[in-house]
Formats: sequence, structure tokens, C-alpha cells
Amino acid sequence: MANKQFDVVVIGAGPGGYIAAIRAAQLGLSTACIESDAYADPKGEVRLGGTCLNVGCIPSKALLRSSELFDEANHSFVMHGISVEGIKVDVGTMVRRKDNIVTQLTSGIRGLFKKNKVTLLAGRGSFRGREDELWQLEVTGKEGTEVVEAKHVIVATGSSARHLDGIPVDNRIICDNAGALAFDSIPKRLGVIGAGVIGLELGSVWKRLGSEVTILEALPDFLAAADPAVAKEAWKAFTQKQGLKIHLGVKIGAVKQGKKGGVTQLSIDYENGEGVQNLECDRLIVSVGRVPNTAGLGADNVGLKLDERGRVDVNDHCQTNLENVWAVGDVIRGPMLAHKGMEEGVMVAELIAGQAGHVDYDAIPWVIYTHPEIAWVGKTETQLKNEGVAYRTGQIPFLANGRALGQGDTTGFVKMLADAATDRILGVHVIGANASELIAEAVVAMEFGASSEDIARICHAHPTLSETMHEAALAVDKRPLHF
Repeated sequence: MANKQFDVVVIGAGPGGYIAAIRAAQLGLSTACIESDAYADPKGEVRLGGTCLNVGCIPSKALLRSSELFDEANHSFVMHGISVEGIKVDVGTMVRRKDNIVTQLTSGIRGLFKKNKVTLLAGRGSFRGREDELWQLEVTGKEGTEVVEAKHVIVATGSSARHLDGIPVDNRIICDNAGALAFDSIPKRLGVIGAGVIGLELGSVWKRLGSEVTILEALPDFLAAADPAVAKEAWKAFTQKQGLKIHLGVKIGAVKQGKKGGVTQLSIDYENGEGVQNLECDRLIVSVGRVPNTAGLGADNVGLKLDERGRVDVNDHCQTNLENVWAVGDVIRGPMLAHKGMEEGVMVAELIAGQAGHVDYDAIPWVIYTHPEIAWVGKTETQLKNEGVAYRTGQIPFLANGRALGQGDTTGFVKMLADAATDRILGVHVIGANASELIAEAVVAMEFGASSEDIARICHAHPTLSETMHEAALAVDKRPLHF
């Protein structure tokens, strides 16, 4: 029997993969998407959406919201004249709500595949070879292995949590992001290795729910990727106001499990500038980055080039060294962000269809969903100084914003950086409530090459948090109106 043939086969149904498949199908290309049962539902059916939807972006934000409401009820309602007593958390209900959201969205992607006539191939995909200008792929699933053929292949296999030698992750006591989203109770003492995005977000969730949280970070600087002013403000908010214990410049030693009163406990030896230390906790989250999923892809079978970090090597248009083979998302260079993978998926599908697909990597927003939220796009002050670029800056605190005062949350600021000669916006940095939403205005502005004066001349609704963006633009020219 002849093998199934498609114009495009996508390996992986995470954000980059399913978006690439849908866009390719919209453009009239016969399209299939291969997805393994790594995130199978209770019935054993493949769940689409990859890490982001199943054990990443979406479920973590659901838990973040639940923990924020609990924290507000305990600490913020009183300022509004609202008194509550006997506030309790039902972790089981909270986790079920999270799971229901995930189920709804994964089912939604299945519906989009059906609507756009994308064929779902359940199994693990790998390269087998090439014949008659068609790539042959093996799809290994529960029913065995089948071979499909495609003119174009898009690799979108994503990434997995990086683990540390000597620290076995069981996702019960010692967890990565997946286990940390499925706790059955609130740990009294929670340890976190890694003060990056995942460590801060998940550490914040369980801190608000009542855990004593200690974060151990190997790097000597806190949030080194962020603008220095943002990192400084975040450190103050997390450590002084919220009580997160964060130790920097840490070298992890032995991690031991034991029992005390019939309860499993962890003992973590570590070393920092103060000497040899020890942390005892009930649960541990390991969040030390992610690694690309290229093992088992069959790269060696066809000569697909990988870089020194195991990522698929691509050019600016996500083309690999092989004809008609592309790669997008976490499995290639660049930030491991779902929206970056999505944009690459659209670009590749459009390039395959003969259109002019494009991704502006200088205008990709970054967001950390802590409280306060942190978001930025473009260059930091550190980067501009290192590059010798002359710039002007405008910074306005939310304390000067009426809407922020009305909401009872004035933490943080908006900071805008603009070229000293041309006034073109080079970077925008936000720390505060709804930073993830506010940054979109800055992304649009930078995508269209706007100047700070352009933002300063745009009417912003009053009272809104977005007025702080307006004031920061005015402040670049030293003429803010409300500060």
C-alpha cells in the first residue's frame, strides 16, 4: 500500500507546530501534524498544545490567578472595607480548575485541526530518508509504525525541562515544571533551584498560598536578562515585600531524602559567598532551563545539522541545511517563548506557500507572570551601553497613575529608551500590574519604527494604566505632565 503523502508534515503539536500546521492548511497545502502521547489524556488520547498548554504557560497562569485571589482576600480586601474570615484553600479544586482549562484548550486545537482539514498523526515522528524529492517520516504509535511522505517537513519538537545530575526528578517530591503544577497539598517549606522565569512564577504561586519559599540561584546577578532598574525593583518586591528568600551565586551540593515523623523531607547542601549552607524543605522544584527535543528525531539518518547545544541549526528564515526541511520554536536558536514559536510557524508556512513570511526578532516581547508582572521588548540600558548607543530615557512610576491608585497596586514603573539622535524607541520595560498587556503598545510602536514623540502625541484614555506609557514617552523629552 502506498504511503500517505502530504505537502507539509509538522513534527510536534506545540504552539509553533500546531500554528504552522493550521496556517499551511489555510494556504491550501495538504498538511499533517505528528504528535506523541507525551501528554495523553485519561482516555489515552493525544493532547495537543505541547508543553506550553499542558504543563507550562496556560496551567501556570491558571494557578497564578488562583493564588493571587487568595492573597488579595487575605491582605488587600481590607483596604476596600471588605472583611472576610476563615479563608481556606482547596488545592484539589484549584488544580481541577487548572486541568479543566487545559482540557478545554487542547480540545479547541483538535477542533481547529478538523476545521482546517489538518490530519493528526498520533505517534512519535522521526526522519527515515528521502526518495523522489519526498521526505519519508516514521510515525511510531500504539498501533505500530507507519511511514508518511512529505515535500516539506517542519520540525517543531519543542523542549524539555533540564535536570541536574544527582537530583532525580520524580515529580512528586522533587519536581520540574510538570510536577510543580500538580501538587496535591501546600508544602510547608518549598525549595526552588533556579531564579528564572519558571522558578519565580511557581515559587510565587506557592508562597502566596502559604509555603515558606527559598530560591537558590547559580548566577551572581538577579534577573540578569532584564533591565537593571527592573531587576532592582523586582528584587525589592519579591524579597522585602513578599518574603521570598532568594540566594544568589549558589553552587548546589548533595540533595538527600529522608523521613521525619513518617513524612519525606529533603536536605540540600549548597555553597555561596557565606560558605557552606543547608536548606531543609518538604518539596523541591528544579527549574534550571530547558533543552531542545532532538533525541529520537533521526537527525543522523538524513544529515540534519544540529548545533553544539543540540538545537536544529537554521538560518534567519528557519530553514535547515536540508532542502525543504524547516524548524521552529524551542528546538532552534533564540528565546524559548511560545509566541516566538507561533510567529515562526506562520512565517515558515507562508514561505512554503511562496509568500513573504517574516519575523522581527527585535520586537518579541518577554513576560514574567509574577506579581508584579515584568515585561519588556527591545534593548536594555546595559545592552545599549555595551553597544555604545547614545540614548535618552523616560521613567514614570505607577504611583503617579490614578487607575493604579484606584486598584490599590502602585508597585513598579514604565521605562522607555529612545535613540538620542533619532528618537526611535529602542526598548520599553514595565514592572507592575498588567505589564503583560501594557507591553503590546510598545511592541506595535517598535514594529512600526515609532519614536517616543509618536507615543507622546497619542491620546490615551483616562484613567487607565496605559497613561503611564504615555507619561514615560513624555518623560524621554523631560516633559511629563503628571509627575
